[in-house]
Amino acid sequence: MKKLLTLCALAALASTALAKLPAPSPEAKAKAAETAARTAWNGKSDGYKLCVAQDQVAAKYRASATAAGKPVPTAMATPACTDPGPFVYAAAEPAKPLEASGAHSPATTAASPPSGAQPAAVTNPTPKQ
Repeated sequence: MKKLLTLCALAALASTALAKLPAPSPEAKAKAAETAARTAWNGKSDGYKLCVAQDQVAAKYRASATAAGKPVPTAMATPACTDPGPFVYAAAEPAKPLEASGAHSPATTAASPPSGAQPAAVTNPTPKQ
């Protein structure tokens, strides 16, 4: 009996996991985009701090090795540490609808038909090859 009740309870819980969530609001989408940008900046900032720390350790090692009279190997050429600067989030502009983007033909009215009465030989005198 306990097994049957346990199975029924698990089936009820499993059915709630399959429910659909509502679509996120524009505010939630903007907040998620800002969080993603901040996370990316944190990764760059952490990489910069690691690079600076590695340079400091390498400099201390070289100083202690030369003070002890040990041979110091030549340093590998590495790119300089680049500071990502302070976090600045610029929200992306929402995409304009196709009608407002200027992607369609101009609004001027046609004054003449698109084709004329002239033969192609007059408009394009070079023969095809």
